Amino acid sequence: MSEPDTPAQPKPGTHACLPFDHVRAGMWARTRRYAVPRWMIEEATERRLAGDWRGACAAAGVDVAFDLAEVARRQGPAVAEALEDDLRHFAPDLLRWHLPRYEEEGRRQTLIKPNRVIVLNEYGRQRRAALQVVTPGGAPQRLALRFGPVTPADARTVLLQLDWSAARHVWDARHAHELLARQGGLDRAPFFNADGTPRRPDELPAENPGPDDPVRFAEWITLLQDRGDLEQALAAADIALENRGEAPGILHDSPLTGLPKSVLAVHRLRHELRRLARTGIDWYIPFGDQLMGWPHDFVAAAHHEDADDPTRSRLRLVLYNGESYKRLQKHSRHHERRAALPLPEVYWRRLPDLDLLRAGRLTPEDLHPLVRSALFPARDAPGDGRPIGPPDPEPSPVVRVRCRNVWHKVSYRDGALHMHDHTDEERRREEALKALGGPVLGCFAVRRSWTSAGRMPRALRAQRNELFYRMRHGDTLGVLRMLDLGCDPHARDGRKDTLLHLLHHVDHRLLLPRLLAAGLDLEALDELHRTPLFRAVEEDASADLVRALVQAGARTDVRCFVYTEGEVDLAELIDIRDRRDLDFLKELVAAQGNA
Repeated sequence: MSEPDTPAQPKPGTHACLPFDHVRAGMWARTRRYAVPRWMIEEATERRLAGDWRGACAAAGVDVAFDLAEVARRQGPAVAEALEDDLRHFAPDLLRWHLPRYEEEGRRQTLIKPNRVIVLNEYGRQRRAALQVVTPGGAPQRLALRFGPVTPADARTVLLQLDWSAARHVWDARHAHELLARQGGLDRAPFFNADGTPRRPDELPAENPGPDDPVRFAEWITLLQDRGDLEQALAAADIALENRGEAPGILHDSPLTGLPKSVLAVHRLRHELRRLARTGIDWYIPFGDQLMGWPHDFVAAAHHEDADDPTRSRLRLVLYNGESYKRLQKHSRHHERRAALPLPEVYWRRLPDLDLLRAGRLTPEDLHPLVRSALFPARDAPGDGRPIGPPDPEPSPVVRVRCRNVWHKVSYRDGALHMHDHTDEERRREEALKALGGPVLGCFAVRRSWTSAGRMPRALRAQRNELFYRMRHGDTLGVLRMLDLGCDPHARDGRKDTLLHLLHHVDHRLLLPRLLAAGLDLEALDELHRTPLFRAVEEDASADLVRALVQAGARTDVRCFVYTEGEVDLAELIDIRDRRDLDFLKELVAAQGNA
């Protein structure tokens, strides 16, 4: 069973990051390790450097939904040439690294925030067409790259459209080095030396150094935040604070209480809003989205005190509860005033990478190579010559297990648990004892726990967790690599999911034949007694996967429980999910009922 994350011990010279608590750190540590795997970064980079931007997109799970020749015909050669120039330097793996993410409570699976239309750049004098990325509505986590008109922001699109045109450093390889300056760095990143080693506590500022020393200024303001002195941090950054949130006696109802627990990058907020001042848009910061476990949605409206010169005027943050701000916005639209838009996270949130490094959760070598180079320009290549990027799967460790008062060694090899200190005769005797209802102990209990989500040695539990993390984050090649290294595919996680239950997250064309050959049960039940086929339909898997499971022999006469609907069969589930692409399965279910 997956065990909760525990706070990592900070490395010498690092500081705890109060707003970036261990729950948030656990989420982002999983994201950085599994969401953009090393093989994806390496393959996308190789193809980009070779001039194959479409190949780079394919490697990074980005579907291209336009044709350059058609763009030239509709928009003219100048627009097509400018677009093609951007595409040659488009780093889809870097974009995926920086995308906004969330994690459902208890699931330990980070997902890209769904149904966002992210504008990367606009083209032409009238700027009627733009390069855009559309985030997925669910699993799998594939992105769509499209070119076309930008939908005007209004009540129907305000929650979906994000403008990243002023943040080229998160998607354009030519501008990736700008990440350092965007985080308050100059010749080094805050809290680190230029070679990536952490600054000692006595090297950090003990008083406000002022904005003329931007790196130490960023450190000072961040330290104030980490100590819980948010109002002092805002004042040091010349940001006024006003609370208009309703607080009817419940602590969590006050945005003033929630703001210190947010991951607001106070030290760079004014600079980012100055960059966006040319747009003439009123912005609000939905910082409540980042408060894990809080019941309300809080926002901070950003106002320049001198609207005629926003690049020089003082910034004011006005805090609201979500509902009261919605009412205010509705009233503004009623009076034909301009409605505010949500400020994308890329402009206002603390960079998770720096907080993870400070908390000891990552090393610079674990970062995306472009991020590592930007933050630590003087850092040399690793001395052992290993690649830079999230770690690849490693062979199963050999661990010691207490077995009948002695220590034995076990490890996974060739898809099964290898018990180094037991003979074949002992194995047969234990199997017979188990069949008669006897206790399963020691090495044999480890084998049973792997397939029943029971307790097991920490190193093997970590390997099982990694297998399921890679599945849930869509790392098909990483899962195959783990199986090649001998990992047992019959594992179950804490929800009794098998790998077959999670096929909709990965490329089933590569993985399903491997799992079937290993003998995984198509009728295995998860904790809610759902089969892999039922889960595929319920969680909006592709029709190709559903068809593949049926062709592999999955039963279609199952009935399972669905929340709010009770027990339903597959045909009823297809109607509930409005899956018109699964009519073939409805016909199979109907034929069985008439037989």
